[in-house]
Amino acid sequence: MKLYNTLTKRDETFQPQDGQTVGMYVCGPTVYDHIHIGNVRPIIVFDTLRRYLETTKGWKVTHIQNVTDVDDKLINRSLETGETVETIARTYTDAYFDLLKGLGVLSPTHSPKATEHIEDMIELVSSLIDQGHAYERDGDVYFRVDSFEGYGKLSGRRLEDQEAGARIAASAQKENPLDFTLWKAAKPGEPNWDSPWGPGRPGWHTECVALSNRYLGDRRDIHAGGNDLVFPHHENEIAQAESAKHEPFFRFWLHNGMLSIGGEKMSKSLGNFDYAKNVLERHDAETVRYFYLSRHYRKPLDYSEEGLQAARTAVDRIRTLLSDVDAELRNAAGSPGAAGMAFVETLRTYRSRYIEAMDDDLNTVAAIGVLQELVSSINRFRQDATPDDRLALRDAVTLIRELGAPLGLFAESEATHAGLENDLVDLLINLRKQLRDKKDFALADQIRDQLAEMGVTLKDSAQGTIWSMT
Repeated sequence: MKLYNTLTKRDETFQPQDGQTVGMYVCGPTVYDHIHIGNVRPIIVFDTLRRYLETTKGWKVTHIQNVTDVDDKLINRSLETGETVETIARTYTDAYFDLLKGLGVLSPTHSPKATEHIEDMIELVSSLIDQGHAYERDGDVYFRVDSFEGYGKLSGRRLEDQEAGARIAASAQKENPLDFTLWKAAKPGEPNWDSPWGPGRPGWHTECVALSNRYLGDRRDIHAGGNDLVFPHHENEIAQAESAKHEPFFRFWLHNGMLSIGGEKMSKSLGNFDYAKNVLERHDAETVRYFYLSRHYRKPLDYSEEGLQAARTAVDRIRTLLSDVDAELRNAAGSPGAAGMAFVETLRTYRSRYIEAMDDDLNTVAAIGVLQELVSSINRFRQDATPDDRLALRDAVTLIRELGAPLGLFAESEATHAGLENDLVDLLINLRKQLRDKKDFALADQIRDQLAEMGVTLKDSAQGTIWSMT
């Protein structure tokens, strides 16, 4: 498997260091508001990466995602609303994890809150001061960017160029206008913790370093997030981490492209954004996931309702196929004929092409293309297949679900496994057939309508009546 490494600016072969377990850190939310649609992209992209590493590559993933529950944005929201920072953080943390469930996203292995690890951050800052990489001024602590020779290696920005053209507001406290904050002295009314430099709170860039070290130790394989985090956030993480420990921080740095609307960069300040929770009220999770994965994760993505509608059409096409085949073969037994077995053999090609696509820097676009070709092949086979050969469709829909799993798509419904429910529906369908044979169409239609109200759709075909859950 190859992944594009922002640090080296090239595709590189990826393997977990111990051959078994991947340590992955994905920057999480600052919980001062609901998540917007731009924030959804890294959530879905790196959930898909995790699923693929686990389901297809067979590796265990330790997935860390922090929750920033103390920050200027939370403090400002507190001043606006009169609510405490703790109340705001709790409200939007709960909303965030509700959103993850709604999107069908796997829960992180650990979701540490910044406020739970202040001591870890104080220890990191103290170490940087002791080694001469940081300094204190009136209760604030700053990192000396010119003390770290590798500063700029992730973003490609040379320190001397930044210093020459710095537009950062001058500060009498800073030795260099590019020095960044590790610890902020407390202002009246702000949340604060005791430290060797007086009461205060950690800077944002320090949080992710401390939590990565705490929860991943030396197993730091992948650090991921949106490409808006490359500079300064991730650059500043590397500077702190490698200055403190004198070793590479993470081996691979992955970044997704930004979202735009109508060709313009999405921004809360411009008002051209929407909350993710609102999108889930209009579209189901699989439609949303399909839409986001239909563009390569490193490329910019233009958000539109038209794009989501197209995604829904594509998802519904596959869902209908799965539902129809499930219904048709629900009580079928036996093995496919020669033509059916020959068709099963062709399925191997689709699996190998899918894996080839996903191994190529998580190319979900090509992977979805393989799925669509597979669906077309299945539909062509269904047109002329004999009843015996149609049993091969069981292997085909199993493959669709297998390939859909890393994408978070096309999970098998509970109804397929609910034996008693199946038996009851089949009983009602047989009763309906008997009523139709007796020309008691009114009562037969009543059974159909009541099943529809329960979410069971009937389809009368040449093979008999089949049913599916809607």
